[in-house]
Amino acid sequence: MIARVLMTLGLLATGVAIPPHAFGEGASGQIAVAGNGPEMPVIEKLARTFEKANPRANVDILWDENSKPIEMLKSGQAHIVVAGKDEPDLNATQIAWDGIAVMVNLSNHTKEVTTQQVADIFSGKIRLWSDLGGPETKILLIDRPRNRNIRDTFEQYLGISGKIPDGAKVIGPDDKAIKTVAGTLPPLSAVTYISLASALDAVSGGVAVRLLPIDKVEPEKPTVKDGRYKLRRPVVLLSRKEPNPTVEAFVAFALSNEGQKILDEAYTPIDRKK
Repeated sequence: MIARVLMTLGLLATGVAIPPHAFGEGASGQIAVAGNGPEMPVIEKLARTFEKANPRANVDILWDENSKPIEMLKSGQAHIVVAGKDEPDLNATQIAWDGIAVMVNLSNHTKEVTTQQVADIFSGKIRLWSDLGGPETKILLIDRPRNRNIRDTFEQYLGISGKIPDGAKVIGPDDKAIKTVAGTLPPLSAVTYISLASALDAVSGGVAVRLLPIDKVEPEKPTVKDGRYKLRRPVVLLSRKEPNPTVEAFVAFALSNEGQKILDEAYTPIDRKK
């Protein structure tokens, strides 16, 4: 069942003035935003702030890891979906970047990998960490679900679409993937790919994991923003072509200074040309 979080908020006394004209003055009515990835907390915060600036507008968040958001958009169940790429016949607006980190156990002394080595790891060509200067253990692959934006981008960038072994363990939520890498026995064997936002939170929180540099570039927000770290995915808002002032106002808010500050809490803001 799709988890529905209905957020109907008026102007609240927050102590911070939010000018309505910055986000689409006079937006009204109800819209639904759908997704299935790790973006929900930041999208929820975007929606709440948007509602504060537009008290006649309501945002319904439809989020479930097993849902198919684009189908929901096309069928009319949602007005906006959070995606990882453009789609034919839909409006697409990129609002942020998210790096894709390659995560291993903290005790794994593999120093770094190349893009080709990451492809070889996740396509099953490299099966031992010792082939990469790491421990004498077999690599345990932790894959992500097939309906996730992160998996599509990961496979396409590495040129391994359909090549991840069927025997790889599939884990949906980021927190469960992180716990598996941190606690898998033997503790050096597991590797996964994960949203950089979740990965950096785990590292800063003292979880026993580390992120592998790729092609001698550290996975960090500055390297994602300037493109030096190539393994990244766009965070995109998709909507139907038919005009909808409230949808347009929400997208404009996500691109505003206030919206980009919110996105910066979890993702990497985009460079906006003046």
